[in-house]
Amino acid sequence: MASFIPISQSQTLFNNTRLRKLPPLFLPSPNLGSDFLAKSGFVRFQNPRGITGLPMKTANVVVSATTAEKPKKRYPGEAKGFVEEMRFVAMKLHTKDQAKEGEKEVKEPQERPVAKWEPTIEGYLKFLVDSKLVYDTLEEIIEKASVPSYAEFRNTGLERSESLAKDLEWFKEQGYTIPEPSGPGIAYSEYLKELSETDPQAFVCHFYNTYFAHTAGGRMIGRKVAEKLLNNKELEFYKWDGDLSQLLQNVREKLNKVAESWTREEKNHCLEETEKSFKHSGDILRLILS
Repeated sequence: MASFIPISQSQTLFNNTRLRKLPPLFLPSPNLGSDFLAKSGFVRFQNPRGITGLPMKTANVVVSATTAEKPKKRYPGEAKGFVEEMRFVAMKLHTKDQAKEGEKEVKEPQERPVAKWEPTIEGYLKFLVDSKLVYDTLEEIIEKASVPSYAEFRNTGLERSESLAKDLEWFKEQGYTIPEPSGPGIAYSEYLKELSETDPQAFVCHFYNTYFAHTAGGRMIGRKVAEKLLNNKELEFYKWDGDLSQLLQNVREKLNKVAESWTREEKNHCLEETEKSFKHSGDILRLILS
């Protein structure tokens, strides 16, 4: 099976094809705080010899500098809100070939650019089916809102489950057999369900990465598949009602609002989940070439 890479890293999927600009997503960088250490000085005053009327002794004076208060450590993007921190983290997980801010080294075969990209209808249908399962899961979790803050993300306009249902119905009308969900989609769905109940910060990381990555690399993949296999038909999966940039901005504001109540440790925990999000989305994306 041909190799593939995560959806948010899709610039290298196609020869000589690059996104001109990635939408605001992620990247951590070294801590920016500076330490100020208390300093002390020893000053010795001694009376000059040969001057009468002055006591011939040494006066020792210790001068201590005021201990400066250690400044609060600032995280990359923190001044603009937590979403900007997540964007920094994701960008760091790209390779230099995919983004100038990327730091990830290519180690696995699936991380290398695909020399010849040959999607199939069967593989693409697997990708769409597994993607629908993931979006079904995310949207059910948000609607149920077992954690109250999840309710902030209802009806954002980014929802994809209904659009995917329409697309799969269209393929069925064309005479294609719609497969059952496969291992990658099932595994991701179960993981999201578990996180949503036990680890809200990690769940929010996956929510953000899944929806925002689809508006970037996901759309590019949709165009390429349409050119190769669908006579340039644009699927509902790649359409949004209203202005997409405004929809994204609205969700950024909601994410920042939710994260305001988190401790620094909880924010860091959310950021650390980014790599797992990339892995799961990559497993599903590779189905296109199966």
